[in-house]
Amino acid sequence: MDKLTVANSSSLAVVTFCPPASMSLEEETMAAFEGHDGRSQANTLDEAEQLPRASVLVPLFVRSGKMHTLMTRRSAQLRTSAGEVCFPGGKRDPSDKDEVHTALREAHEEIGLLPGDVHVICTLRPVIAKNALLVTPVVGFIPEWFQARPNPAEVSAVLAVPLDLFVGPAAAEVTSAPSLSFDFVEPDTGARYRIWGLTAVLASMVAVVALKTKAEGYAAFNAQDLMCSLRQRLRRRMRTLSKL
Repeated sequence: MDKLTVANSSSLAVVTFCPPASMSLEEETMAAFEGHDGRSQANTLDEAEQLPRASVLVPLFVRSGKMHTLMTRRSAQLRTSAGEVCFPGGKRDPSDKDEVHTALREAHEEIGLLPGDVHVICTLRPVIAKNALLVTPVVGFIPEWFQARPNPAEVSAVLAVPLDLFVGPAAAEVTSAPSLSFDFVEPDTGARYRIWGLTAVLASMVAVVALKTKAEGYAAFNAQDLMCSLRQRLRRRMRTLSKL
């Protein structure tokens, strides 16, 4: 705490001066996402309204002074995307109120995360997955102490992944569309996981905003205008689907 000496006509007064407290990493991250919240904007293109909807939760938390995200490895018994690393999420149910409700419900079903333990900070513009689902990413903070209780019918592993992994060099695969892939080694077990496709793209976008940096080796989106970039990606995917 600093002291400030102030002179006046009769005496010298010593006034205590409290400098503004620095923002926590969580507060800095929440501030970084201001202006990216799709809930305050038109979320979809008119031509995408007919697509089935889904949501994923991008859970953020601070551990050892670094921003992390929580991901799952899908059970090998699932009919679609078995064994892939992804964010908790799934298709929208008729009873779901909105995209946020879908993401929180699915996260609760998959890893036991209570909706009340999630501080939602924004939803991003939806993107179209390879199975023609319109997927809305929901970004939120969860407690660092959260202990996942994975549903074995859906989830075979839960991973705490440092967010800066997704702004480092990435191996871009040459396919019909730009695709990212990242290798993550679980520090406690040494198990290696490949994070790729839409999950890798979303993780990279969130990392660029949260860490206020630029991704290396990948320039398929404009980090200065994330919402515009997601809308452009949606338009490109809709054009591709219209040709099928």
